[in-house]
Amino acid sequence: MRYEDFVDPGYEPSKSDLICTFFFESTLPPRKAAGGVAAESSIGTWTELTTERKYVRKLAARVFSLRKTGTGYTARIAYPVELFEEGNMPNILSSVAGNVFGLKELLNLRLQDISFPRKLAKSFMGPAFGIPGVRKLLRVRKRPLVGTIIKPKLGLRTEHHAKVAYEAWVGGCDIVKDDENLSSQKFNPFRKRFLETIKMRDRAEKETGEKKVYMVNVTAETNEMLRRAKFVSENGGEYVMVDILTAGWSGIQSLREMDIGLVLHAHRAGHAAFTKNPKHGISMKVVAKIVRTIGLDQLHVGTVVGKMFESLKEVKENVLALTEPYYGIKKVMPVASGGLHPGSVPRLYSIFGKDVVIQSGGGIHGHPRGSVAGAVAMRQAVDAAVSGIPLREYAETHPELREAIELFGIVK
Repeated sequence: MRYEDFVDPGYEPSKSDLICTFFFESTLPPRKAAGGVAAESSIGTWTELTTERKYVRKLAARVFSLRKTGTGYTARIAYPVELFEEGNMPNILSSVAGNVFGLKELLNLRLQDISFPRKLAKSFMGPAFGIPGVRKLLRVRKRPLVGTIIKPKLGLRTEHHAKVAYEAWVGGCDIVKDDENLSSQKFNPFRKRFLETIKMRDRAEKETGEKKVYMVNVTAETNEMLRRAKFVSENGGEYVMVDILTAGWSGIQSLREMDIGLVLHAHRAGHAAFTKNPKHGISMKVVAKIVRTIGLDQLHVGTVVGKMFESLKEVKENVLALTEPYYGIKKVMPVASGGLHPGSVPRLYSIFGKDVVIQSGGGIHGHPRGSVAGAVAMRQAVDAAVSGIPLREYAETHPELREAIELFGIVK
């Protein structure tokens, strides 16, 4: 089959098809370029084959929509579900997000969206907890969850790491997490860090009467990652975090399929290497759909108001991918993190509503009076937003919040 043979404007996708939306710019005529993407990501190649059989053609991907979009074209491609192994995300992505990005005639190619058919989606486990399970565990129903990241991100010894966690919890944080690049370095080894920090969690719970959780970073070689997760489960932990892209989809599936009762928090370290360029790579929305399908419970989606690059439109699309109806699969909790502080909260609340984890590192630990006051200020900001009280008005009777606003300002 020639590339052009993979273009069929009259084709009506089946409910069992996997659908991808691509943007591309190419030196080839648009029909040939779109057909090339469909061919190379399904059964075709650059030339006609003597080995091809008629029954193989039934598995051809089909370009059923092709339209001019700005400087390029948008193609929608339907893939027969039989092309893919069920429950094997690496296999699926090796096809639809694999070699096609390297075709030299394609100046740019971006996978903008993906829709899994029920048969494929249900072959994965999906989230064990999702939004309802996270809220049940933390006993927080009607407000955003407040989280922090231990700062400085690297270098603290174990006893100081645990102390910072404790101060954040007693100040009002629900969640404390490791930074994405803290693993098991000599200055703060994994097992010692987890055990010492969990002691501080228990102390903070007794003193505050609130549920607190610690997201320790288990990211490592897959077998070691699974051992670390098991250690957490066996020693009083309820959450783990994992760097999904550097650990890889196989490792993430293995972690989910352990199914040992841990909430799985997905950090997206490295995503901008392929999500930031609007003309090339893979959108964060696609990553969000993959994460939900595999079955993690929380995912960073951008902030709009922080230091990350995503627009309001992109962040809302990411949130929708995590929360829209999806074959009965649980909703995933969106996480906003990166350059946030108490003055960011009203704007964040207007964007996300209550179903979000607001994570602030420097915006808490950079408070003039330390981490306890920083956590108090963040919690006060959340309470003000939920109550509909302007931040400056609330700050008049809440000194921690007032001091945070004086330092960081208020995001409009």
